[in-house]
Amino acid sequence: MFAKTYGSTTLGVNGVLIDVEVDVSFGFPGFDIVGLLDTAVKESKERVRTAIKNSGFKIKQQKVTINLAPANIRKDSPGLDLPIAIGLLIAYGLIAPEKAADCLFAAELSLEGDLRAVNGILPMTIHAKERGLKKVFVAPENANEALLVDGIEVYAVKNLAMLAASLTGQETLPPAATRPTPPDNNVRETEDFADVQGQFLAKRALEIAAAGGHNVLMVGVPGAGKTMLARRLPSILPDMTRQEALEVTKIYSIAGLLQNNAGLITDRPFRSPHHTTSATAIIGGGTIPRPGEVTLSHNGVLFLDELPEFGKAVLEVLRQPLEDGQVTVARVNATLTFPSRMILVCAMNPCPCGWNGDKDKACTCSPNEIKRYTRKISGPLLDRIDIHIRVPRVEYKELTASQTSEPSAVIRQRVTKARDIQLQRLRKFHVICNAQMSHAVLKKTCPLSDNAQKLLERAFDKMNMSARSYDRIIKVARTIADLAQEDEITEQHVAEAIQLRNDIGLDL
Repeated sequence: MFAKTYGSTTLGVNGVLIDVEVDVSFGFPGFDIVGLLDTAVKESKERVRTAIKNSGFKIKQQKVTINLAPANIRKDSPGLDLPIAIGLLIAYGLIAPEKAADCLFAAELSLEGDLRAVNGILPMTIHAKERGLKKVFVAPENANEALLVDGIEVYAVKNLAMLAASLTGQETLPPAATRPTPPDNNVRETEDFADVQGQFLAKRALEIAAAGGHNVLMVGVPGAGKTMLARRLPSILPDMTRQEALEVTKIYSIAGLLQNNAGLITDRPFRSPHHTTSATAIIGGGTIPRPGEVTLSHNGVLFLDELPEFGKAVLEVLRQPLEDGQVTVARVNATLTFPSRMILVCAMNPCPCGWNGDKDKACTCSPNEIKRYTRKISGPLLDRIDIHIRVPRVEYKELTASQTSEPSAVIRQRVTKARDIQLQRLRKFHVICNAQMSHAVLKKTCPLSDNAQKLLERAFDKMNMSARSYDRIIKVARTIADLAQEDEITEQHVAEAIQLRNDIGLDL
């Protein structure tokens, strides 16, 4: 007898519907699964057969052939265990075929028949809804994730026996509980800009970066507070929209970084990989490409501390994601494009000993040592970073001051207002912040006053700017004007933008 059910796997950041075709016929007993299988799926036949037996079903030893279509997509999800098991029970006549006609089954099976959670349930459920399926059956740990998708019934099932009883009408399985209330986005981490004493220029630079989505490089002596500042940047970023939250949740679901029963991710990501991280881990990869750090920080912050300690090859692969907001990874089995629209924040010392340029402590590094230290940071990469600032050592009187700094909540209000202005202006161009503007969009939306144009012309000649640097200064100036809620970019806005991209003392 022939049977067909629906399972799913993931490809990139999207789900892919898999037709599970099961044929049971007379002949020499056997159990074969075909359809470009990964190891996890090849092993499923042992899990499925044992789970069916331990769930109380007795089936004859016959020739079983299972085809997972389409055959040109590699299947690597253990979540195909459940649709294979249901397909077998239908083929043996234990479940009516129409009961599974509009259902997606996605769960791993234990040898006892219990359903286990799998990665990527959210994109699987989204795709199932797009393909017209009405129901999705998942493990209880995946229920909250599947419930994020409207317009499809979600059922949380503990074991295979319970699911079979529900499909045969012996038991009534109620839909999973209503979607839980998302966590309050106003409840932030304890890290707050109020904890940062002094460093007014750096805090201003990060406010501008948050408002316009600009990349930042901080250069300063050890202990100046670069890492402290960077880790507080998410606290002043505006709340994610539901669409942004869904994008982040899909990525983290596929990467297996969602906790059990986790719902929508509402806090912006903050990723801080160690400097020993490989280029593949940064950009993504594998036999079937998986998201890397640039994708895991999508709609959030990617922080690279001790920038020169990263391998040169690692830093150079950042060029495309910084420029395009996405990264394409090509492998033998697939070529996939991952989103990578994030704010890059880099921190580094000016030299190996860290004290080059300090007014009180002498640097012990030779010019050649400084050159070797900084040469990993290429000109093209530096050109893609909008804001370059020096972070000086904090003075004693600033550390001991009784007056607290401005809290993150107040700064976030200004940032959110600036983002709203940008969204209204840029909505028709399908971008959401100033950093994402192309040259054509920039020319249409960034009018400069006459004095501002003259100042920028002088700076262009004196600083030997590239065309990319020219555009990025205007983008930063546009953000500064948005924070001031002014329509025209004036000389003051351009002057501050130039100051934020001035010489940072690196011998590149």
